[in-house]
Amino acid sequence: MKKKLLFIYNPMAGKSKIKTWLSSIIEFFVRNNFEVVTYATTGKKDAKKIVLDCLSRDNYELVVCSGGDGTLNEVISGIMNIENRTKIGYIPSGTTNDFAYNLKLPKNLPKAAGVVLSGEAFPCDIGLINGEYFTYTAAFGLFTDTSYETPQTTKNVLGRMAYILEGIKRLPNWKSYRMEITCDDRVITDNFIYGMVSNSVSVGGFKGLTGKDVLLDDGLFEGIFIKMPQTVMDFQGVINDLLKGNLNSEHIYSFPVKEILLTSEEKVPWSIDGEFGGEFNSVNITNLQKAITIIRNTENGRCVK
Repeated sequence: MKKKLLFIYNPMAGKSKIKTWLSSIIEFFVRNNFEVVTYATTGKKDAKKIVLDCLSRDNYELVVCSGGDGTLNEVISGIMNIENRTKIGYIPSGTTNDFAYNLKLPKNLPKAAGVVLSGEAFPCDIGLINGEYFTYTAAFGLFTDTSYETPQTTKNVLGRMAYILEGIKRLPNWKSYRMEITCDDRVITDNFIYGMVSNSVSVGGFKGLTGKDVLLDDGLFEGIFIKMPQTVMDFQGVINDLLKGNLNSEHIYSFPVKEILLTSEEKVPWSIDGEFGGEFNSVNITNLQKAITIIRNTENGRCVK
């Protein structure tokens, strides 16, 4: 008897490259004894709705999604609301695909489809921010709005360079937020141009910003908060620290996070997995250890023919 596979893809992600391989990928799953139910997303939160609708009516062996980090976030958010959480396979086809880097997934879509069936089922931590789930990062401040403010058509044409160009446009408009941060017995009050709670070795397509000891299943996030530079020398110091991976300096607070509370008098806009997550005076973030099971690459494995 064939097993059921729910395949959700975002036809607009990246440069719409999933369209080139769509029929081949579906045929690959069918040849491997899966009954494939396929949906294309048409707008925001669509992937979450599809997951909730399909998994509430039927049992699926596997949920596979293809898109960017935002599409994966929606699928995971849907599965987190289901009692029996189905395994997730991911075929990254977005612009930056940060979380795919953590899972060692190939950029080549046919190879990534092969990993869905040949890879390892991995229990992975998930974040909760003010009642909403996130996969790998919640952030505020400088450049965090570039991913969702950059038009999709621009991203499709320029790829990751579109984010960089959009970020450069924002440099003259630096803004800091005065916040109180409470984490365990640590209380910090300062002015910040950037803050991030993450579970990823890649953020915004840049590797190593979160340090060298990132584990996706240890029940801890990495918290990084950059103080507002007071002088040009301070700014240069921040850049040097980030380039060298020096995350414990006079310019940067860095520490592990199980649960954290951030408060401010001013409402602060947050980016969640690269999408706009809302504006808040108070944010509570919690690590949900090994909350989902996602397939990661352990070897080259099979490939769509």
